[in-house]
Amino acid sequence: MRRRDREVTELNDILHILDEGKVLHLGLVDEGKPYIVPMNYGYEFENDKLVFYVHGALQGRKLDVIRKNGDCCVQIECDVKPFAGKVACQYGCSYYSLDGFGKAEIIDDVDVKMKALTSLMKAQTGKDFEFNEALVSIVSVVRIECDYYTAKFRPLPVNPQA
Repeated sequence: MRRRDREVTELNDILHILDEGKVLHLGLVDEGKPYIVPMNYGYEFENDKLVFYVHGALQGRKLDVIRKNGDCCVQIECDVKPFAGKVACQYGCSYYSLDGFGKAEIIDDVDVKMKALTSLMKAQTGKDFEFNEALVSIVSVVRIECDYYTAKFRPLPVNPQA
């Protein structure tokens, strides 16, 4: 991260990003070309590693790409607030963001899929849901384990139009 003054390291601030951001941008590499998919997500920390869960159809490009190459990145932002300035280069946005890098894998284990979907629904709605084998059999679940991640906060300028 170039701007260390904007780096977020406090766990409560990182949790704020994870809880308030509702869309994870999943970046994959499809035959040498970038491929990005916006997705709802769930998350948890496993042994100090950040793990995301996403779900989708049982077939499709995303799954085909992950089967060939699980290397991925993720990006989440929240609290985006545009601001103005006197000149064009003073305009911008305040935001929190998180970028993670790791591996994506398709989950087949029914119990893990139920746990993952419970996590996803909790993150998206704040509510607890229960899943059974019939429900999880009609969706794919992808587990993304981040080898590392960084988080950032760009504050509003003190005096944006000065």
